[in-house]
Amino acid sequence: MRITKIKVYQVALPLHEGSYKWSGGNSVEVFDSSVVEIQTDEGISGFGEICPLGPAYLPAYAAGARTGIAELAPHLIGSDPTQLAVINQTMDRAMRGHPYVKSALDMACWDILGKVSGQPVAVLLGGCFGDDFALYRAISQDAPEAMAKMVQVYREQGYTKFQLKVGGNPDTDIKRIQAAAAGLQPGDVLVADANTGWTQHQAVRIADAVRHEDVYIEQPCFHYEECLAVRQHTNRPMVLDEVIDDVLQVLRGYHDRAMDVINLKISKVGGITKARQIRDLCISLGIAMTIEDTWGGDIITSAIAHLAHSTPPELLFSSTDFNSYVTVSIAEGAPQRNHGRLAASKAPGLGIAPRFEVLGPAVFETA
Repeated sequence: MRITKIKVYQVALPLHEGSYKWSGGNSVEVFDSSVVEIQTDEGISGFGEICPLGPAYLPAYAAGARTGIAELAPHLIGSDPTQLAVINQTMDRAMRGHPYVKSALDMACWDILGKVSGQPVAVLLGGCFGDDFALYRAISQDAPEAMAKMVQVYREQGYTKFQLKVGGNPDTDIKRIQAAAAGLQPGDVLVADANTGWTQHQAVRIADAVRHEDVYIEQPCFHYEECLAVRQHTNRPMVLDEVIDDVLQVLRGYHDRAMDVINLKISKVGGITKARQIRDLCISLGIAMTIEDTWGGDIITSAIAHLAHSTPPELLFSSTDFNSYVTVSIAEGAPQRNHGRLAASKAPGLGIAPRFEVLGPAVFETA
């Protein structure tokens, strides 16, 4: 089997709630997502998706993803898409860094491998644990009372894990955490995600102020060393996200006892292949994970579901269903939330079929 053509589609994904706000005054109203189609000489096509959370979150942005894919695509023509290690080595040799650019291409190859083998991607990743898995719901930054109210709203939808977007004014953030924690019920999980928004001294002060609350602190500061200092000053469990972007960072964090949980985003590390490598290392080390991506629609949600569902439940801290946040469906067959839980498709590959009437014409294709 050989890759004969690669296409890229651009699609806008508006949010049901109008906007999504996080630290630093950042917000997004419409997500700019890119869908990749890899065609082969055997008539089997695979699909992937990449959707950065705007240009101010990670070193990634939507137009850069499409430009990078256009740069990489010619290097993959003629390659066997089922040889995933070879595909990834080819991409890494052709382009230094830029893991988010490679993610959708790798994802599409996994989709092809599943279709060729007749197996869901989750089975190829190790097999599904149980019938489904629990999701978290992100709560956009707002006034303390409004965010606490959203905990109750989302609980009625079946969620029991809640991620508060903090990382703003320290006094307000303390109130946000306390207000949300006051409404927790047995079995609920609360995470205060600063998305690198606090300075070290602010983070230490906030962690001390909420030391008696049942809350996890996620990525308080921009630099790893700052987060480690906060970790050493608090009794609250710590989640690291933005600074965990490859295997070496996981090993460093494990050695330093810097975190209890990591947030494993597929595109942040370069695709399913490298996410699986980190996932399996974390399993061996006993590190719990939230498995997700930066954002996206049906295709990314499907990829997340396959990786999460094939992760042992005791180490799957949480996951998410991005397709329930947006108003546009870009593929049939994608998993749908059921009372705060999700299950990977049992169909071969990712189990999705793109809605080309929604995607529209390709914005790039190889010659």
